Amino acid sequence: MAKATLNFIWRHPMAALVAFSCLSVAATAAPTRGAEAVNGIAAIVNDKVITYSEVRDVVEPRERLLRSQYSGDELVKKITELRKAALQDLIDRILIIQSFDKEKLQIPSHFIDERIDQVIKENFGGDRHAFIKTMEAQKYTMSKFRDLERDKIIVQAMRSKNVKSNLLIPPAKVEEYYRQHKELFSNKAQVKLRMIMIPGRTDSGGVGAQKSMAEEIRGKLITGADFDKMAQMYSEDSTRDLGGDWGWIDDKTLSKPLSDIAFSLHPGEISKVVDVSGNYYIMKVEARQGGEVKPLKDVRAEIEARLRQEQAQQLQEHWLASLRSKAYIKTF
Repeated sequence: MAKATLNFIWRHPMAALVAFSCLSVAATAAPTRGAEAVNGIAAIVNDKVITYSEVRDVVEPRERLLRSQYSGDELVKKITELRKAALQDLIDRILIIQSFDKEKLQIPSHFIDERIDQVIKENFGGDRHAFIKTMEAQKYTMSKFRDLERDKIIVQAMRSKNVKSNLLIPPAKVEEYYRQHKELFSNKAQVKLRMIMIPGRTDSGGVGAQKSMAEEIRGKLITGADFDKMAQMYSEDSTRDLGGDWGWIDDKTLSKPLSDIAFSLHPGEISKVVDVSGNYYIMKVEARQGGEVKPLKDVRAEIEARLRQEQAQQLQEHWLASLRSKAYIKTF
């Protein structure tokens, strides 16, 4: 055979097929309508043209979601970013396919047959007639669909060929990542909190009196007064009727000044009067839980997988940057 065969595809045919498949014909061929149907050249990659309609076909499902979530300038910004990213992805895909062709590699036709059979089985319950009817409704030919599937297999296969997944991660790098990201491998720290809030009442000139009241309440608490009853009598926040009981909270529940104080307290300890934005708070931590860090031996495999993925992404970007540097690319 004049052209070489991709050995990695021969060794792992179904992995190559499954990893870069489309969900259905309809998902890849959503039509554009109205003003959006106006077409033009979005980019030129060597001798290949990418049109605006090709970009819109890629982003249409995501755009529909954005239009339901945003409006005005924010919507325009989000759609612009989305289309820019989609265009870059299309450019990279063309460069990868062109690299495949330049290396005179080949995809065995039976791989594409297997992929089409898999699409029919997974998305049409094995009904080939329903599959063909859907393609016709979307104005797709079998030849066009085969070309799309071939391109997807090529892209995934070339990525696998040029970016290895079994990268070795030095133990020292794993240990460094563990030291720098211990919060990722710990149980969420929580405290069981009660709190009394005394408003400053700056509008009535009673700031001094309110602070004195807060200090007096704290004095009673540290000499044995019941926090529950004191909160019901004096607190003016939403937990007053619950005796100031906030239950179990994490470090994101309260504002940072209050959270920092709460998580510095030991069980049974009562805070000093804390002034935040002109209001006065008294907190009591009743219990603590979580915050334990898993030992390195228990998370080593997880860290290695993370670092391997990061390294693979860096290698992939380096490979794509190399392809871009050797190509003629013009965007409009």
